[in-house]
Amino acid sequence: MAETPVATALIAEDEPLLAQALQSALRREWPALDIVATVGDGVQALGKALALRPALCFLDIRMPGLTGLEVAQALAEDWPEGHEPFPLLVFVTAHDEYALQAFEHAAVDYLLKPVERARLARCVARLRETLAARLGAAAPARALDDTLAQLRGLLAQAGPEKPAASPPPRLQVIQAGGSGSAVHFVPVQDVIYFEAADKYVRVITAEAEHLIRMPLKELLPQLDSEQFWQIHRGTIVQARCIKTAVRDESGKIHLSLRGRSEKLAASRLYAHLFKAF
Repeated sequence: MAETPVATALIAEDEPLLAQALQSALRREWPALDIVATVGDGVQALGKALALRPALCFLDIRMPGLTGLEVAQALAEDWPEGHEPFPLLVFVTAHDEYALQAFEHAAVDYLLKPVERARLARCVARLRETLAARLGAAAPARALDDTLAQLRGLLAQAGPEKPAASPPPRLQVIQAGGSGSAVHFVPVQDVIYFEAADKYVRVITAEAEHLIRMPLKELLPQLDSEQFWQIHRGTIVQARCIKTAVRDESGKIHLSLRGRSEKLAASRLYAHLFKAF
C-alpha cells in the first residue's frame, strides 16, 4: 500500500489504561500516525479537535461531559469550512451487540473494548485507504456529506449503548416555572422553538419565554418528530412556524419564524431538512 501523507489523530477515552493501550496499539499498527492529543472527556475532545483539526478521531461512546456521539455532532456543526477536511471518526464501545447493530452501516468505523489487534489492523487499513481516496479533488466534500449522513443515522437511533426502550408519551402541555410559586401551563402546539440554555431549556412562544429544567436530549423524544425539527444540537423548532430558510454567502442556513423577529441558524448536519438546499 502506498504511504499516504502523515496523518494526525486524537484519542478520547476516559479510562487512562484503555487510552494508553489504544495509543500503543495504534503505534504498532501505524508507526507514522501522529497522535496529537489524548483526552479523557467529551468537552476536552471537542475543544482539542477543533483546535488541532486532526485527520482521525477515536471517540469513546460513553465519556463524561459529552458522549462520543455528542462530540461528533458538535464537530459536524462547528468544523470550520475551507480548512482541513472533516476528520474520519472511529467510535469505541464496550457493548458489541449495540455496536454491531448501530455502527455496521452508520459509521466510518468502530472498535470494541478491549481492542483486538486483528480488528484494529482492519480498521487502520480502512482508514488509510479512505485518507488516500481523499486526495481526489472532490473527495473532501463527498467525505463530509457521507459523514453527515452517517451521523444522522446514528443520532436517529435510540442509543447504541442500551436497548431501545418504548418511546415516552408525547408531550401535550409543558409545565414551566414562573415568578414566585406560579406554574405556567404551555400547550406544546404554542411553542415556536426550544433552545438549550445551560441546565435549562428555553421554551419560546409568540407571547412569552419560559424555562424548564430538562436537558434538550430528554425533551426531544417526547416531541412529534414530524412537527418538531431539530435544526442544531441546541435548537428544536416547530416546522409550521418556519417562514423562510435562506442560505448566506458562507453556506449557512438561517430561518425566519412566524411570530418571532429573531432568526435561527440551522447546522449543516440538519440542512437536509430544507430540501431546496
